[in-house]
Amino acid sequence: MILKAKEIKKHVKEGNITIEPFNEQYLKPNSYIYHLSDTILEIDGNIDTKQAIKTKEIHIPQEGITILPHKLYLGTTQEILGSKKYVPSLIGRARTGKLGLFTQITADLGQLGKAHKWTLEIHVVQPLKIYPNMEIGQITFWDTKGKVDKENVEYYATKDTPETSKLFNQIQS
Repeated sequence: MILKAKEIKKHVKEGNITIEPFNEQYLKPNSYIYHLSDTILEIDGNIDTKQAIKTKEIHIPQEGITILPHKLYLGTTQEILGSKKYVPSLIGRARTGKLGLFTQITADLGQLGKAHKWTLEIHVVQPLKIYPNMEIGQITFWDTKGKVDKENVEYYATKDTPETSKLFNQIQS
């Protein structure tokens, strides 16, 4: 079951949900709006499994920067997001999706028990200007059933900076 706005607010106050900083104006009927930080990584499109992934760090100026299609960018949320009790799910927004900006294309489900700045998978279908601290997506919180195992934490659920894939490292070992 998804939490509604009043429940999200209640659980933030009780400490069961982490949204830092929290601002009530970003509460929606069943989600909370999150923002883009001021740094992204541009990922090299020619990734060779025998070499490290090539990245270029880009600081997003206040006047914005245009990102391009056929490229993958990694950013982070401005907010620290997570929950001890509810499973978070990061999704895009209709406003940005209708502009051709997609975030969290594959990895939208969060790790129960962890709070961090999420790595965002950013892709556009046409050139699009992005800005630091822009509203870029929303997070929902879902109730769980069954025994909770918070001990097996995924690597990415411990990072506050954009993280490239470690899959190639796993394949080679």
